[in-house]
Amino acid sequence: MSILYVSPHPEAFPSLRALIAARYGEAGEGPGWGGAHPRICLQPPPPSRAPVPPPRLPALEQGPGGLWVWGAPAVAQLLWPAGLGGPGGSRAAVLVQQWVSYADTELVPAACGATLPALGFRSSGQDAQAALGALGKALSPLEEWLQLNTYLAGDAPTLADLAAVTALLLPFRYVLDPSARRIWGNVTRWFNTCIHQPEFRAVLGEVVLYSGTRSVPQQPGLEVTVPPKTAAQLKKEAKKREKLEKFQQKQRLQQQPPAGERKPKGEKKERRDLGIITYDFPTPPGEKKDVSGTMPDSYSPQYVEAAWYPWWEQQGFFKPEYGRPSVSTPNSRGVFMMCIPPPNVTGSLHLGHALTNAIQDSLTRWHRMRGETTLWNPGCDHAGIATQVVVEKKLWREQGLSRHQLGREAFLQEVWKWKEEKGDRIYHQLKKLGSSLDWDRACFTMDPKLSTAVTEAFVRLHEEGVIYRSTRLVNWSCTLNSAISDIEVDKKELTGRTLLSVPGYKEKVEFGVLVSFAYKVQGSDDDEVVVATTRIETMLGDVAVAVHPKDPRYQHLKGRSVTHPFLSRSLPIIFDDFVDMEFGTGAVKITPAHDQNDYEVGQRHRLEAISIMDSHGALINVPSPFLGLPRFEARKAVLAALKERGLFRGIKDNPMVVPLCNRSKDVVEPLLRPQWYVRCGEMAQAASAAVTRGDLRILPEAHQRTWHSWMDNIRDWCISRQLWWGHRIPAYFVTIHDPAIPPGEDPDGRYWVSGRSEAEAREKAAREFEVSPDKISLQQDEDVLDTWFSSGLFPFSIFGWPNQSEDLSVFYPGTLLETGHDILFFWVARMVMLGLKLTGRLPFREVYLHAIVRDAHGRKMSKSLGNVIDPLDVIHGATLQGLHDQLLNSNLDASEVEKAKEGQKTDFPAGIPECGTDALRFGLCAYTSQGRDINLDVNRILGYRHFCNKLWNATKFALRGLGKSFTPLPTSKPGGHESLVDRWILSRLTEAVRLSNEGFQAYDFPAITTAQYSFWLYELCDVYLECIKPILNGVDQVAAESARQTLYTCLDVGLRLLSPFMPFVTEELFQRLPRRTAQAPVSLCITPFPEPSECSWKDPEAEAALELALSITRSVRSLRADYNLTRIRPDCFLEVTDEATGALASAVSSYVQTLASAGVVAVLALGAPVPQGCAVALASERCSIHLQLQGLVDPARELAKLQVKHDEAQRLAQRLRERRAASGYSVKVPLEIQEADGAKLQQAEAELRKVDEAIALFQKML
Repeated sequence: MSILYVSPHPEAFPSLRALIAARYGEAGEGPGWGGAHPRICLQPPPPSRAPVPPPRLPALEQGPGGLWVWGAPAVAQLLWPAGLGGPGGSRAAVLVQQWVSYADTELVPAACGATLPALGFRSSGQDAQAALGALGKALSPLEEWLQLNTYLAGDAPTLADLAAVTALLLPFRYVLDPSARRIWGNVTRWFNTCIHQPEFRAVLGEVVLYSGTRSVPQQPGLEVTVPPKTAAQLKKEAKKREKLEKFQQKQRLQQQPPAGERKPKGEKKERRDLGIITYDFPTPPGEKKDVSGTMPDSYSPQYVEAAWYPWWEQQGFFKPEYGRPSVSTPNSRGVFMMCIPPPNVTGSLHLGHALTNAIQDSLTRWHRMRGETTLWNPGCDHAGIATQVVVEKKLWREQGLSRHQLGREAFLQEVWKWKEEKGDRIYHQLKKLGSSLDWDRACFTMDPKLSTAVTEAFVRLHEEGVIYRSTRLVNWSCTLNSAISDIEVDKKELTGRTLLSVPGYKEKVEFGVLVSFAYKVQGSDDDEVVVATTRIETMLGDVAVAVHPKDPRYQHLKGRSVTHPFLSRSLPIIFDDFVDMEFGTGAVKITPAHDQNDYEVGQRHRLEAISIMDSHGALINVPSPFLGLPRFEARKAVLAALKERGLFRGIKDNPMVVPLCNRSKDVVEPLLRPQWYVRCGEMAQAASAAVTRGDLRILPEAHQRTWHSWMDNIRDWCISRQLWWGHRIPAYFVTIHDPAIPPGEDPDGRYWVSGRSEAEAREKAAREFEVSPDKISLQQDEDVLDTWFSSGLFPFSIFGWPNQSEDLSVFYPGTLLETGHDILFFWVARMVMLGLKLTGRLPFREVYLHAIVRDAHGRKMSKSLGNVIDPLDVIHGATLQGLHDQLLNSNLDASEVEKAKEGQKTDFPAGIPECGTDALRFGLCAYTSQGRDINLDVNRILGYRHFCNKLWNATKFALRGLGKSFTPLPTSKPGGHESLVDRWILSRLTEAVRLSNEGFQAYDFPAITTAQYSFWLYELCDVYLECIKPILNGVDQVAAESARQTLYTCLDVGLRLLSPFMPFVTEELFQRLPRRTAQAPVSLCITPFPEPSECSWKDPEAEAALELALSITRSVRSLRADYNLTRIRPDCFLEVTDEATGALASAVSSYVQTLASAGVVAVLALGAPVPQGCAVALASERCSIHLQLQGLVDPARELAKLQVKHDEAQRLAQRLRERRAASGYSVKVPLEIQEADGAKLQQAEAELRKVDEAIALFQKML
């Protein structure tokens, strides 16, 4: 057994770091040594166990007599090896190690120096302001790095985040007040994100941030002490900071993580000035935007997004008929059809819609640009409960009337009136997102066409016996007076006694307690059975007491009964395996009419189900004084009566889940009601088999297990809803005016008939009961169908099923269903089951399920947390006060509003900046990694707005470079005069095209966005545009024309690549480019998407040459940064090992000179001496760089800095050698850590050699 020794002190952050790492290890692949998780010991190890006393906690003993490791960095890495971010020596691992080192050498001393005086651990003579200044200086690199990064390395917490967060725990708890946290907004956001991760919360609990009033902990023994720093230490720390800053510079130039993970070069000015420019040219809706004027100086979403959408819509670009005689015209490219998940007619845009539409529209635009017959069909759901509630509130507010006072027909007229006035709001918002839907085919689930399909489906399924009538327990909302579906039930978790507001009750109601009371055994004076319940009022409906058959405590009660204290009935004691002997007394009260488990027990033991509540929650079938009481008033009365009779045995806190109706916020009550049900067993088997055979593909594939689990354990589906708004159930209760036929009862399905009309139903009833139609009276069911029933028919009802149509034959079955994984069962499964049953075909071939959007801290978005983000606020921007004002218009109570405001202040201290539609769409798709929820950070979306500005400036520069007289060649085929850098950019463009097409085919959206972002930013803007500036301004007209044609190809293809994600800015820029031919499409959205067959310019030779140029450039930039030569263009000499490398270096020397801002770039002849006074770096194993420093730097000053570097590298190398030489190292230390140690040693030795060479160099310069 391994043991982890940690300090018991709550502020001992090194120990907390180890404990959190242990949590991550438990949740992941386990600790690094491959054994069991360690036991935690809250004290130092006894002297008898440790070979030497560990110098500090935490300490880890890997088994008795095994390897000892101490210190938070080593222990954390051993407990959580996956936290390194990748294999030792990889780019990810190096980045993690750099930040871990920074946390330990910079953040910890600064944090302790600023915090410990405030806690009374340092002398009062210390300069507190200087300590806070040092903390601020240490936080600066973090603040800059986190501007465009959610975590320090990658998309999830690593050892880097763990080290830095634990180092900053003390300042955030005791020093950094709200004003300071606003200054360090990015650091604060990241800190909050990390501490809300489950592994952090499990160790830290709720971290209370410093409010400005300090409460000093009284426990002594804080294990961290910070002695005064020596001059050598200060110098060392300065070098560490310099090293980290240098590393960050390299990362910005070299690293290419997923799009948005890097801060684009030179953006500071853009972030300070997000100017708003508007489009003011008079353009009637539907006419083409005027782009003949001069481009504005910078990108502005309001300017760019104006006027394009009405033109696209007017031109019919989004219709599948565009460019062909009819949709049934054969198309060799194929057909793509997808229907929108119909949003509620009451709804307004939220981030779930934004994500859904960003993904769906990008797919639709890609298929359309590929030339397929493409239809993305819009629609809207009538949202039975939500709409009825909205209109009822409006009716009461404006007229003081309830729907019952108004009457059913008049009320439905009011709903239709509201729908016509307000119901298309969601459509306008979808257009704002740029969604390329065919609006002429928009459908509403209450339209006559869809209503006909609903009636047809019900009648067919009822005739086949798939739909039937039955009395069962349902989720009942007493406020709505209706059954509700499972998806409309929110589960509120309580840890113990809690008072909740319940509609209709003036006082809050107590939940989260377990009440125990006794039932007296019949025929015994002393014997009793104690039961416990969280719903004491339901004991009035008890019909039995259940115990486990093997429970020895109750064997003597077989065949006995207990007496109900308030009713004249006895309750049998029954024996059933479902009872948990370990819970409470092992005896359970049975109330079949008000609990699902009890109902099933009642069915097995043939117990009577006695309903004690009506549809409004008032008690029935009970004696006075309980009769007629509201259910929660009865709760108090029953408890008082039990106490009065001496049967009350106790009450205690009880963690529980309270089901709440998400529409009315009422507590859901299980009630027995006659309802209509769909028999799902056979349909579920068919749906499951379709996935097993591969006929239906579900992505990500992990959801297939969920699919099969649901289908294997499916229950019949209750489709009745006690509402007025919706599809009224086409079923009729039959009354026969013939004394020979007994009258029927509601649950008896034989007395119910269905029909497409009342006349058809009457004929059916007459045939069934063998009487003439005139003896039949029919009463149509008052209820309506569950909204999900009509939604389940959506893929074929929108095309007119059951009637045949051209659209139905062409577009059904559809191609793809894309939606969130949270409605896989509620909607997707039902579409598949009903599609197979009613049409004999699957409604679509593929299902792609995207993730759920959470806030930047990984929390579910909730109005009460203040973290709900309206996409329109991201598009247009919003002030903090504007966000606060939105809370005031919500239904939150005052305390929740204040809590939400604090959340908004923390997350958006300066409000939400205007990002624009394109940036939001691109950002959401860049986040969409399969199988992972999305922690949306608005700062990353802002980064994509800056990316739009890069596109704008690059195109603006390119148009100037092309000139007004430029004419592109008729095709993109290279002319044969391309330079090396022309060939290179075309090769990189080819790769971007390949990755984009493969990504769309695999639904790998981060791969697509990363490829496109990298091409535009790091290859086109950072390299190619810089390299061709001298060419465009040079005298070689052939080279200049070749560069212009290549540049045009890059813009043309690059904008087409981006168009599915960023339709507005790409259209704006595309319209400003000249066309290759007069027959070119008039809009980018119908221009062919680039395909590998068109863009086949892969050139390994050019890529190898430019890779050498870029490697040299990176090394030169690194040396210039090392020696602070930022304003000087030093000469550069390249030493090569062979003639081939020399020729290659000569070919790219002009590019190096441009990109590295160097003076002369000369390739030395083989064996030629290197000029004196040069700094040396290695570009590759065959090319060394010598940067001329003579006369540019102070040799004595540089020697002092190098000596410090030398000592550091030597100490590190010595420690690693000793560690690797330790007894048992090769056996006891995991291979992964051994490899990491080996990589570190090689790095340290290489650094040592490099420093020695530099020392020798500067000694010669003295």
